[in-house]
Amino acid sequence: MKKESYNPGLDDQQVADSRAKYGSNRLTPPRKTSLWMLYLDKYRDPIIQILLVAVAISLIMAFLENDFVETIGIFIAVILATTIGFYFERDAAKKFGLLTAMNDDQMVKVRRNDHVIEIARHEVVVGDVVLVEVGDEVPADGILLESTDLQIDESSLTGEPIINKDVLDETGDFGDATYPKNLLLRSTMVMNGRGVFEVVAVGDYTEIGKVAQKSTEETNTKTPLNVQLDKLASMISKIGSGVAVAAFLIFLVHDILTQSVWHSGDYLKMAEVVLGYFMMSVTLIVMAVPEGLPMAVTLALALNMRRMLKSNNLVRKLHACETMGAVTVICTDKTGTLTQNKMTVSDMVILHMKDKNVSETSELLNIGIALNTTANLDGDKGIGNPTEVALLSWLKTKQIDYRKIRQTIPVEHQVPFSTEKKYMETDVIWEGKTYQFIKGAPEIVIGMCEISDEMREKVETKLLEYQQKAMRTLAFAIGKELVAICGIFDPVREDVPEAVKRCQEAGIEVKIVTGDTTATAAEIGRQIGLFAADENSKDVRYSITGPEWAALSDEDAYQRATEIRIMSRARPTDKQRLVQMLQKRGEVVAVTGDGTNDAPALHYAHVGLSLGSGTSVAKSASDMTLLDDSFGSIANAVMWGRSLYKNIQRFLFFQLVVNLTALLLVLGGSLVGTEMPLTVTQILWVNLIMDTFAAMALASLPPSREVMKDRPRDRNDFIISPKMAKYILSWGLVFFVLMLTFLVYCEYHGAGVDIRELTMFFTVFVMLQFWNLFNAKSFGSHFSAFRRIYADQGLALVLCIILLGQWLIVTFGGKMFRTVPLTAMEWGIIIASTSLVMWIGEGIRLIQRYIDKK
Repeated sequence: MKKESYNPGLDDQQVADSRAKYGSNRLTPPRKTSLWMLYLDKYRDPIIQILLVAVAISLIMAFLENDFVETIGIFIAVILATTIGFYFERDAAKKFGLLTAMNDDQMVKVRRNDHVIEIARHEVVVGDVVLVEVGDEVPADGILLESTDLQIDESSLTGEPIINKDVLDETGDFGDATYPKNLLLRSTMVMNGRGVFEVVAVGDYTEIGKVAQKSTEETNTKTPLNVQLDKLASMISKIGSGVAVAAFLIFLVHDILTQSVWHSGDYLKMAEVVLGYFMMSVTLIVMAVPEGLPMAVTLALALNMRRMLKSNNLVRKLHACETMGAVTVICTDKTGTLTQNKMTVSDMVILHMKDKNVSETSELLNIGIALNTTANLDGDKGIGNPTEVALLSWLKTKQIDYRKIRQTIPVEHQVPFSTEKKYMETDVIWEGKTYQFIKGAPEIVIGMCEISDEMREKVETKLLEYQQKAMRTLAFAIGKELVAICGIFDPVREDVPEAVKRCQEAGIEVKIVTGDTTATAAEIGRQIGLFAADENSKDVRYSITGPEWAALSDEDAYQRATEIRIMSRARPTDKQRLVQMLQKRGEVVAVTGDGTNDAPALHYAHVGLSLGSGTSVAKSASDMTLLDDSFGSIANAVMWGRSLYKNIQRFLFFQLVVNLTALLLVLGGSLVGTEMPLTVTQILWVNLIMDTFAAMALASLPPSREVMKDRPRDRNDFIISPKMAKYILSWGLVFFVLMLTFLVYCEYHGAGVDIRELTMFFTVFVMLQFWNLFNAKSFGSHFSAFRRIYADQGLALVLCIILLGQWLIVTFGGKMFRTVPLTAMEWGIIIASTSLVMWIGEGIRLIQRYIDKK
């Protein structure tokens, strides 16, 4: 036992004074956001805000023209986009569950007025003397006054399960621990021994309290998609306003120069002309806004959210789906994410006793492992020290039931393991003979044995091999004979190396941030492929400890952030600081973690990925939860995210081509003395195709593994790439020329335009968009539009709906849609001629594939 001078505890007055000064031992719960505020948050989307302006302008026009159809259409688009996003996030929040409430009524043993009493945890105050033993949860942060073989599970804060604790000398040496050896922290568990400590922090001022606060702070971290949509909204505002102002001035000046009314005194007529041109300009602004974009983005995110759930990714926040596609760095913890979080006997070397053969020695070793322990197994789950659980699990793999051994062989005497002795001893009588089983640190156990120099050298060579692989080592003796040594390791998950390789091939850097030792972290990094064959995993450029990282200035930390691949002995604030430094360097950062210690970093990252088996605090701070705890699910999430971004670009390509065509037709029609001959009901049908149907078709396209061959996109790149802008302008101009030529021909070839010609014009316009959906589907790739067409069930359904809907409207629309039925010949000519849009696109893609092969 280690102890300092006796402390009788606080008296009643001191308790009251301490509570008044330092507060109670309660954690402030995270502030809950009302459903109403969650819904209003959807209106922060920049495109939605532009649409709201469009609604206001359209409403003014509606009162002037007594036509509210356009206003209602835009308003419905806004409501649908915001409501769908709100619904899916709220639905995910229900699945996600609430943050597990801290049990503040748990009873705690404290010494007050020189008497040991029990009080509720929330009544603990700074200065209290608390007594803890095996199975207790530490109620507050404190400094050890007494300790006996004290071992603490600090996994909730560092990710590492077993830490030896004892009273320090005046030097305050940390040893190899993340936190001081004499410091006990709230919410950690006592796994062995007992201790007495004096409370130094309670409630929000404890280490876990600080972590909880960090995990709920406002981060102001914008997702890459939000940044892109901000830019797009700004561009649309400028272009739409610029075109509208230019059109207003051009038409007004032309009218002033050519019309006699401006030289008369008819001011009412002049005002009417000005108002007409103003309304035309406002129409141009409204037409420039892709009101279907929020719907498309929301639908794409929502559909991916549902699909990703089937692949074990529970998405809590919609934009996390897409942000995963922009990730450039993944900071992952080790235990439970990269490894199985299950200590396993990697290798057991059995020696034979002098008067026994190997088989007989093995039998005795099995008996010793079963009896010389305090651990138990509950099915596959271990109870007790993880190292001892690993030994019992090793017996289980050999079909040996340790319980039967315990039932048949009674223990005569047992000396429990202690951090001072570093070994455990159990004496038993078996078959009339006394056996002394010893298990512990190799250097201690070997020192207790009689062993030849040759055997010692052989054993030490093997132990060094284990240590170089960052294994925990144990030695076993019976009496004074060394009978076995073993290496114990938390094995890497089978799918991790391949998943890490996929991420690296996709241009994503993986970094390990763990509370474990440097040697163990480096070995795990080597096993999962974090280093190339010619790189040294222990190179100081690639590795740093938490204390070393904390000691760096912000400038030095900024410089080192990118080259670090392993951070060991990391504390919660270390991981968070690394994330923030990487973000300052322009990286898009994803963080994985399962412990409370990971919560601040999970919260501050662009995407926080918690594990399904992790703590509730970690899950609440995250954006996504990996239900199967698999790193492989991260690689899949990246694939989904990149594919989703391409789908959003495909929708933008499709809708902006339609918007540009319509915009140019309004301008062109006015210049040649005619207007775009589409009725309000026809425009509503076209909008339905452009917005809801196209969004459903393109958002439902399945992910493509080819995207994992690309480098991560630059988060500062505009969502409309130069290539995309070229295609939009090209196809928009082609459609405009075709439709304007058709319109002018109909206008001037006879005595005006008849209903049949208007019906054909309407149908041609729709069918051009119909075939352009095939081009949109293949946009961003050189593949044929017919590739994997059987898997694009959503697209096939939408194409059928558009074709059938157009036929029904043309055939039965009558006066409502201003249409007359077309003959089969006319339908055939329209479908065949407009299909050139798709075939030209197929030809371009064929040429591109040929160039790629060469």
